[in-house]
Amino acid sequence: MQKVKKVVLAYSGGVDTSVCIPYLKNEYGISEVVTFVADLGQGEDLEVIKEKALKSGASESIIGNLVDTFVERYAFPAIRANALYSEKYPLSTALARPLIAENLVNIARESNADAVAHGCTGKGNDQVRFDLAINALGPHLKIITPAREWNMSREEAILYGEQFGIPAPVSKKSPYSIDVNLLGRSIEAGLLEDPMQEPPEDIFAMTSSIDDAPNSPQDIEIVFKNGFPIGIGNELLKPVEIINKANHLAGAHGFGRIDMIEDRVVGIKSREIYESPGLLLLIKAHQELETITLNPEVIDFKGTIEKKWAQLVYQGFWFGPLKQSLDAFIESTQNSVNGRVKIRLHKGNAIVIGRLSENNSLYREDLATYSKDDIFKHKQAEGFIYMWGMSNKIWAELNSKNK
Repeated sequence: MQKVKKVVLAYSGGVDTSVCIPYLKNEYGISEVVTFVADLGQGEDLEVIKEKALKSGASESIIGNLVDTFVERYAFPAIRANALYSEKYPLSTALARPLIAENLVNIARESNADAVAHGCTGKGNDQVRFDLAINALGPHLKIITPAREWNMSREEAILYGEQFGIPAPVSKKSPYSIDVNLLGRSIEAGLLEDPMQEPPEDIFAMTSSIDDAPNSPQDIEIVFKNGFPIGIGNELLKPVEIINKANHLAGAHGFGRIDMIEDRVVGIKSREIYESPGLLLLIKAHQELETITLNPEVIDFKGTIEKKWAQLVYQGFWFGPLKQSLDAFIESTQNSVNGRVKIRLHKGNAIVIGRLSENNSLYREDLATYSKDDIFKHKQAEGFIYMWGMSNKIWAELNSKNK
């Protein structure tokens, strides 16, 4: 096998990716390590992270502004898909991985690199997402995964990095593993590994506690066009602005925390804490608008599609044939998903209190009402029920005779 001379490393500045730079050079004998830092709206000073990569031995460090793409090509499709893994997790971290992988492959091609690398461990989900996406987009590239092979604990990895002058980005006494982007935060490790341990309040950054949330409720309206959120209240907003505002509104009222036992791709259960206030709020509103604009058979079948869509994304198959086919189905359902949903935010809750679609509503007040304006043909219900329950009646009659 030809020796790898140049590698493009997905770099965050955290423990594992920081240690990867000297490890790739010293243990693999790779002469050039190019790091790629993805700007996904995490709010960090990426120039500092870039400088850290160069000081750690990277020959080049690239920052990619992916915020708009992340929202438009990844977050918004997830909203249209009402994507919730295990009916809880809105895939805030999982959605970022195929986008990062796509950029790794592109940079590797442009710089004539032999391989790409990431710092994922051997029992996490991200290794699967990165590897599958890279294999789908750049099957010719070698994938190097030091953290999957070095067999070091987090504490040992910190010590290894310190030998090469890399400061630990977290306290050794509080070794939480935190991933942040515009869509949310994931927090794991440390005392959170005990599933009976209540998460300490200081791990949260995007959502207020119930105690600190405002005492007064706040009503907001979220506007959709073709299944895409386009505004909040009377203000039309750009995609990134919508996510930011939804994060602020929902987070301030303590909505958007998730504490779950998650079934990882590698077959183990893990305890995960997430904050994703804006994405959860927008999915809830979108799902509600569909109840008034989509046919009941479409809603029922789309629920099956949504579950599979979320599973595929969680499991790393963003760039796969089934995911593409499900995208086509979801796209076909969204032309009529137009209107607005009113939600009341209060003390950790987002309660739907209204929904309206002026041109695409399948709700007919003259059919649903019990007032004098009712035009429903009540007498025809008898014949409908007679035929609707015919098979059940025949079954009941036969069984009663055999008793």
